[in-house]
Amino acid sequence: MALLKRSPKAVPATGKAGSVKGSAGGKGSPAAKGAAAGKPKPPRGARLKQVKTAFAVTRANDPKVLPLVLAAFFGTFLLLLAIGFVVDHPVYLGIVGFMLALVVTAFVFGRRVQATAYSQVEGQLGAAAAVLNNMRGDWRVTPAVGFTREQDLVHRVVGRPGIVLVAEGAASRSRGLVTTEKRKLARFVGDTPVYDVLVGDGEGQVTLRGLEKHFLKLPRNIKGKQVNDLDRRLKAIGGATMPVPKGPVPRGKVPRR
Repeated sequence: MALLKRSPKAVPATGKAGSVKGSAGGKGSPAAKGAAAGKPKPPRGARLKQVKTAFAVTRANDPKVLPLVLAAFFGTFLLLLAIGFVVDHPVYLGIVGFMLALVVTAFVFGRRVQATAYSQVEGQLGAAAAVLNNMRGDWRVTPAVGFTREQDLVHRVVGRPGIVLVAEGAASRSRGLVTTEKRKLARFVGDTPVYDVLVGDGEGQVTLRGLEKHFLKLPRNIKGKQVNDLDRRLKAIGGATMPVPKGPVPRGKVPRR
């Protein structure tokens, strides 16, 4: 949910030249009106509608979500309320319990929504690309920079760690794709670190559900400006073009840990 920030008030200058009425940044100036028009407000109730949609989709695929959400709320609230009666502070701990119950409920709900989204996207072509495109942080994702006829894919991600090549498909063929892509990148990226990740459930692989966590653990090797420069250079290179189907994504605008 976006935070509403109060913009600081400008201090009007004294004198003719510094009058507020004639200043370019005044309240009624075209520049101010243009800036206000360029930031449309989200429709009222949009956030609530998103939560309702997420709940409906999750409940259709996960019958346990409603009992778990109710148990999380009432369990937390009643526990704190009971402790309040024991220590003779039921009102205070009742309020604390209510607030804490909301937090716990949001956490449980977010985890169930996330699990449902992963279960829907797993096994689809481009599932890893769907996860990469919805990770937290500044990641520049280019899906399917390499692929095989058997629909093995390698995606390129540029971020603070450097370059990460993410392959999905059969391990033997995917490793060949990564090697080919590394060889191509070596001519353009210099000493920028290049990591590779193979998505799967086997030894040495990263599961689809653990992909975002794996990225967040990578070291920060380059600065933000270098990320922009590197991304521009790599986009100039181009690459293979392959349609990657869109679908449910693991990271929606739902409460998360």
